[in-house]
Amino acid sequence: MADPTLLILPGDGIGPEVMAEVRRVIDWYGARRGLRFAVEEDLVGGCAYDAHGIPLTDATMARAQAADAVLLGAVGGPKYDALDFSLKPERGLLRLRKEMDLYANLRPAQCFDALADFSSLKREVVAGLDIVIVRELTSGIYFGEPRGIVTEGNERVGINTQRYTEGEIARVARVAFELARKRSNKVCSMEKANVMESGVLWRQVVTEVHAAEFPDVALSHMYADAGAMQLCRWPKQFDVIVTDNLFGDLLSDAAAMLTGSLGMLPSASLGAPMANGRPKALYEPVHGSAPDIAGEGKANPIACILSFAMALRYSFDAGEEAARLEASVERVLADGLRTADLLGPEGGKPVSTRAMGDAILAALDESL
Repeated sequence: MADPTLLILPGDGIGPEVMAEVRRVIDWYGARRGLRFAVEEDLVGGCAYDAHGIPLTDATMARAQAADAVLLGAVGGPKYDALDFSLKPERGLLRLRKEMDLYANLRPAQCFDALADFSSLKREVVAGLDIVIVRELTSGIYFGEPRGIVTEGNERVGINTQRYTEGEIARVARVAFELARKRSNKVCSMEKANVMESGVLWRQVVTEVHAAEFPDVALSHMYADAGAMQLCRWPKQFDVIVTDNLFGDLLSDAAAMLTGSLGMLPSASLGAPMANGRPKALYEPVHGSAPDIAGEGKANPIACILSFAMALRYSFDAGEEAARLEASVERVLADGLRTADLLGPEGGKPVSTRAMGDAILAALDESL
């Protein structure tokens, strides 16, 4: 049987640096665990614009569609700010999500015990935190029509349209309920049904899916603004949160900072199953391209490495190996190693991007 294909898109800024450490982890799994991948690499974002004049070529898009999973670093940077909106690096990422129909974005927010004091919230609020936000990713206000900037009378008007079909809501709700069954068996759905018709439909459809298919899962509803407040007040009340594209974007970034650093958080974007039964999937760290530290060896590779752990779990049925990698990251953090973004009042041993990768590989060796 041929090795599964993994398309790597390092992207811009610190993307190539953190992805280099992932490549080393991938090589370790091939050499030490017999878990091999046919790895391909290509361009997306600003680097693709530099090479081809567009942020994602049709050829790269085709490779992504054919791959068993895609692993992306980061895109963007100030050098591209003046480009037309259609050519900005982020459009490459949005095209991947849209054309691969990656409708469910899973964003874990887990607080490793060694970093509990690094959060801006009190230790007792965040210690042991382990939640997942399931964000609808291919519809809603980011994709709705009409959109644009038009002139009405003597002033400009910006227009974006929030639009959801019941099918789009139902399929992401199913992902959340199925995930909850493997965790603590509870889902909180967040919207703004008090002021938005799309929120009313969202609540109705989630409730219908729950009653018809997942009555064993505990379901609650919360307005998204109240949900943001509760995430800051007592986040451990949640397990799986399901929400729309816009609110999911905001809530997942808020949840990210509960853990102390965006450099710690992975994500998975999942679509419908392919012919081989694997879901179409793209894995990426939540953090951005951080061009201000690119090339300086300061970037934290953990989020990108944990994104590969999610790929092991969700695309390659290697949950035990994913847990091995996650435990190795936790071991390194418990030993006090810290990249620049994790250095705080509690101290720690400063290490470079490469040295953090070295330590994680050593912990993987010790796990055998």
